[in-house]
Amino acid sequence: MNNEKLSSDIADFDAVTLSRLYREGSLSPVEATEASLARIDACNLQVNAYCYVDAEGALKAAKESEQRWLTGKPQSPIDGVPSSIKDLTLVAGMPNRSGSLTSSAEPATDNAPFTARMLEAGAVILGKTCTPEFGWKGVTDNRLTGITRNPWNTALTAGGSSGGAAAAAALNMGVLHQGSDAGGSIRIPGGFCGVFGIKPTFGFIPQWPASAMTTLSHLGPMTRSVEDSLLMLDVVAQPDSRDWYSDRLFSGNWSAIPDLPLKGVNIAYSPTLGYVDVDPAVRAEVDHAVSLLVDLGANVEEVDPGFTDPAEIFSTLWFAGAGKVVQGFSEAQRELLDPGFRRIGESGSKIDIVTYMKAVDARAALGVLMNQFHQRFDLLLTPTLPITAFAAGRNTVDDGQKEWMEWTPFSYPFNLTQQPAATVPCGSVNGLPVGLQLVAARGDDARLLAVARRLMQVCKTDTLSSPVIAAPV
Repeated sequence: MNNEKLSSDIADFDAVTLSRLYREGSLSPVEATEASLARIDACNLQVNAYCYVDAEGALKAAKESEQRWLTGKPQSPIDGVPSSIKDLTLVAGMPNRSGSLTSSAEPATDNAPFTARMLEAGAVILGKTCTPEFGWKGVTDNRLTGITRNPWNTALTAGGSSGGAAAAAALNMGVLHQGSDAGGSIRIPGGFCGVFGIKPTFGFIPQWPASAMTTLSHLGPMTRSVEDSLLMLDVVAQPDSRDWYSDRLFSGNWSAIPDLPLKGVNIAYSPTLGYVDVDPAVRAEVDHAVSLLVDLGANVEEVDPGFTDPAEIFSTLWFAGAGKVVQGFSEAQRELLDPGFRRIGESGSKIDIVTYMKAVDARAALGVLMNQFHQRFDLLLTPTLPITAFAAGRNTVDDGQKEWMEWTPFSYPFNLTQQPAATVPCGSVNGLPVGLQLVAARGDDARLLAVARRLMQVCKTDTLSSPVIAAPV
């Protein structure tokens, strides 16, 4: 074992490092997979990131990868890199429970496009990460697998709906993690858990079966670095005939996105979008991160994009999607549902077509507004969330709130517009991560990722490098 391996826990290596060590022959995918499985054994009971782990299958895949690297024939740079898939996405041979007691424990027979591309690239799938039932809310808990907790303080939520993926990424319980985001479900838990996550421009990553939330839903990576997400995007952002919406392709290689000089980049910073109450301590951390971009030469103007809160538009479309799911269930099955999901589903099933189409029209108008906004500004920056993580097992911060959307006002507008949006850890408040959100024009993912990469370099602090597991409560 070389000095690098002796001086660091293998389970802490990122995908870029693993790929290099595999190529050099100084580390095996089997060793990396064993280290990830050991990390899962050590941490999962406390945070509940994984709802299904296939150690036997992962080790078998790692041995096959080892042989490919030994013969100089890896399938991609992420061949042999330990990875996870969210439990809304099909993995053949693994159950697809979607966090629901209404689901079957029988293993899936098909791979979703995301899974298929990861497997074709040689990635080692460790298992599936937790989600709220059908991904319906911004925290991660359900009646089937329980509560997913925040690695920084297990009394608090990891966020959702990709909370399992975020907790796993924060602790490197595996290296590459798939999330999905129809209203903030990559960015919310990424912000709460202090990891990078991006939903690329809608259509760049194919999705099948289609989400109940249809064109609100994006798939994307969740990792501890932008570089690792770029490696993942190289693999998964490929067309698939099963997704009728997958007609937008990124021109070029994601991992070849060059460093971008920030001089001349025009950035709009909107700390409140004009209507959000933000915790002053969170605001201070985000303000500081934005000032670092100014120091690097970016042109930053504090300005709001000019729309009012589109919560009603989003809720109409979101509730209608939930209604489509709930309508297919018998009364006995409805009794098994999360009461909150059942409530919005039954409400959504009553939305009339005129109300729905008015929401579609309002969504289109918002998209036009943001298209025009980005004629002037390359990027829009906001806090990822107005708060830090709150108590686990709750849907809202306090009893004065009814819906999870009330505390996630920065994320869902950009699902309506289908823009690329990412969260970058930029600081901490009382030991809890704070995230900064970057939003770009549709198709301008490369600029967003280049700035995110630079921002992570200058924002990195010891506080955000190694979460500490508190005693379970």
